[in-house]
Amino acid sequence: MEYLGIDLSCAIGSLRNGNIPHKDCLLPLISKLLGYAIVAASTTVKLPQHRSVRGLSMLSFELEVVGYTISLAYCLHKGLPFSAYGELLFLLIQAFVLVAIIYYFSRPLSTFTWIRPLIYCAVAPTVLAGQIDPVLFEALYASQHAIFLFARIPQIWQNFSNKSTGELSFLTSFMNFGGSMVRVFTTIQENAPGSGILS
Repeated sequence: MEYLGIDLSCAIGSLRNGNIPHKDCLLPLISKLLGYAIVAASTTVKLPQHRSVRGLSMLSFELEVVGYTISLAYCLHKGLPFSAYGELLFLLIQAFVLVAIIYYFSRPLSTFTWIRPLIYCAVAPTVLAGQIDPVLFEALYASQHAIFLFARIPQIWQNFSNKSTGELSFLTSFMNFGGSMVRVFTTIQENAPGSGILS
């Protein structure tokens, strides 16, 4: 019995016999369930909590869009199951919305600010389609770790300069941390590439 890529026959068979399912049966089941839970939770993790962008770093959110795009493209290209990367799709959509909101509330925007999304729109379809050299693709995926790290630095500096977190939500940060810890477990269980665990 399989449902959404989850093999339930092993667990149901053990439970029918009054036994606790074996580790080799239980760990993949827990991994898939947690993977889908992360995907479901990711649909709301970045929703704005306020009607202000005070204290938010535009560059941080732009870099997140780039990092999520690279990660999503890599997972699609590698053919990983949706439960192993599905949250990336929703996080990317939410990051787009947040960048648009930040642009809207930060008007007027400089020419340099408009150049960044134009470059992204020109390059992203090629990356998402996997139409780049495999060595470059691996290098891009490896670089997304640095992109996410550098995406945090402008926000940290902004918080330090303002001596406040502004509209940055503790709940959002906590959910990101928790989801990342669970994703390490599911990545190991899905036999994803080793670089997936590092991210």
